[in-house]
Amino acid sequence: MTPVLDTARLVLRPYSMEDAAPLQAVFPQWEIVKYLANVVPWPYPADGAFCYLRDMALPAMERGDEWHWTLRLKGDERRVIGAIGLMKGEAFNRGFWIAPEFQGRGLMTEACEAVTAFWFEVLGMPVLRAPKAVANVGSRRISEKSGMRVVRVEEREYVSGRLLSEIWEITAAEWRERAPNPPFRTLR
Repeated sequence: MTPVLDTARLVLRPYSMEDAAPLQAVFPQWEIVKYLANVVPWPYPADGAFCYLRDMALPAMERGDEWHWTLRLKGDERRVIGAIGLMKGEAFNRGFWIAPEFQGRGLMTEACEAVTAFWFEVLGMPVLRAPKAVANVGSRRISEKSGMRVVRVEEREYVSGRLLSEIWEITAAEWRERAPNPPFRTLR
């Protein structure tokens, strides 16, 4: 089960079908999708969030293969400002997006710290990997700040086309060396 996570400024709520409308209202923006994997349809369909939750994210969460949260500011928890997820797999374990008006405030860094701690400390995973388009400077900065390092460079397909991509990685031991206490509180 995916718990609610509480950080200094955010509440990370596990996905539910009730999130379809708020996700749909925020997500289909070029600034959000351009550096996401090309599995995201573009233009984004009117029922895209509903279908994604129903057919992909929620079934994967029920199987225990993925963990997904909406990001909500404390004090304004009805409003979805972004999303973050963890996925089992060899080369892609964490993905996220945040509405453009909330970028550059350290909110996604805070969310990444919480879910990365969950990955290592609760799920007991040995390594976390995250691919990033080289052009996605903000996302790369988050990985740098969290102690990750580039382990491979390759080309990947994104919504905006084929781009040079870096695979970032951090091991559980590296994580524990830099962040011995999880930066979140489990609310349920």
